[in-house]
Amino acid sequence: MTSLKCGENLHMSSATSSWSQAIQSWFDEYNDFDFGVGPKTPNSVVGHYTQVVWYSSYLVGCGNAYCPNQKVLKYYYVCQYCPAGNWANRLYVPYEQGAPCASCPDNCDDGLCTNGCKYEDLYSNCKSLKLTLTCKHQLVRDSCKASCNCSNSIY
Repeated sequence: MTSLKCGENLHMSSATSSWSQAIQSWFDEYNDFDFGVGPKTPNSVVGHYTQVVWYSSYLVGCGNAYCPNQKVLKYYYVCQYCPAGNWANRLYVPYEQGAPCASCPDNCDDGLCTNGCKYEDLYSNCKSLKLTLTCKHQLVRDSCKASCNCSNSIY
């Protein structure tokens, strides 16, 4: 499939839930989130929400399991998002604000960009490395694959 690193959300319950309930529980964290700032209060959890809406995650896989030997939380729902979101250098900016598909007008479906990149950058400063050293440099070529190969894609 791919060598992309993936992020993950986990929903656990004592009773069976629908997928809509599990995903909605992650999305509802937006109530505690200020774009560009982070959680509204120190104890607010917002990382599930930011992963669900992360701008460059375009591969999603979900599964569930019933674990009868667990005492309380017997139902597990998990989704993986690739490439992973929640990058430290833009943790509270999970997407670009603006009109849907403003950054991908020729690759848009139902308000979502469809031009994801199958590579990822291993360093947060790949943009400047590409400008300084170029993609001909071994370090940049090996560690900044999205920057070097996906100039017309979302990454």
